[in-house]
Amino acid sequence: MRLEPRETTPAWLGVMAPVAAVVVTLFLSSGLIVWAGAPVGAAYASLVRGALGSVFALSETLTRATPLILTGLAVAVAFRAKLWNIGGEGQLYAGAMAVTWLGTGAFTLPPYLMIPTLFVIGAIAGGILLLIPTILKVRLQVDEVVTTLLLNFVVLLFANWLLFGMWKDPLAMGWPQAAPVVDEGTLPLLVAKTRLHAGFVIAVAVAVLVWALMRFTRWGFEIRAVGLNPEASRFAGLPMNRVILRTALISGGLAGLAGVTEVAGLKGYLTLDISPGFGYTGIAVAMLAGLHPLGVIASAIFIAAIYNGADAMSRAMSISNYLADVITATALLCVLASMLFTRYRLRRG
Repeated sequence: MRLEPRETTPAWLGVMAPVAAVVVTLFLSSGLIVWAGAPVGAAYASLVRGALGSVFALSETLTRATPLILTGLAVAVAFRAKLWNIGGEGQLYAGAMAVTWLGTGAFTLPPYLMIPTLFVIGAIAGGILLLIPTILKVRLQVDEVVTTLLLNFVVLLFANWLLFGMWKDPLAMGWPQAAPVVDEGTLPLLVAKTRLHAGFVIAVAVAVLVWALMRFTRWGFEIRAVGLNPEASRFAGLPMNRVILRTALISGGLAGLAGVTEVAGLKGYLTLDISPGFGYTGIAVAMLAGLHPLGVIASAIFIAAIYNGADAMSRAMSISNYLADVITATALLCVLASMLFTRYRLRRG
């Protein structure tokens, strides 16, 4: 048997491949549930109830999906141009720190101006952070995987220094957290008595805008062209370095927006644990979506549902909630395998 490249990929195959990957993931993960001594059907039913079984459960899932949509978009845009952005976590914190710096009383505007201003500030902070390793890549050929990954720790340590120092809120009873964002910059709730805020709507709207950018604009065409064939793009006269730097600003800005939603929407103030790894999980979100901006929405909700549902399943069935990490990792591997078979077919010979 050998792999033969497909001339075209049928539309039905592109749709069914990720669905089949999810089914295979759940089947493989069932073995761990059986090993834990729990019935598979009841365990998965508990997971679904914990993620989608009530207004509160659904709101928590969508709340968790909000930053994942934005970090997934950041990865999807960068990876399209073969810019391996592993620094979404640091860019998220950069956006969160920018909002804390300017959104806690440095100036005040009406909400219809204050909220967009904070989003712009957060996007600029995230974009500039990714621009640093990207300049090193295009000028000195420094591997951006290493620099973006290490910058995550630099940013987190800087945030730690600020929260234990000059930014520490004296009213926080000794906890390392910053002052709250002013009321004019706080995102409104979508559902009363839940944590679901307007950041989810903004994240979905941003995903649609990114899809339109990648599908219908010259910038999107250049990003896709550079990623698909750098040599042909250079021969065609595309400004390679300019495209890569522009991609970095867009990608880092998207991750920075995730920091804005968490500070201005969910918690209201900056803490060290504002992200439990959203930047890293965004890589899995983007890969599960096949780097498609609209697919990122469904992928983020799926992963958020797995994590929220795993907590409920752990309480109900005495199964470790680390099963969510296993399911996410298995889903990523299965999707990568399914992507292989959308591009190649098996031939006997």
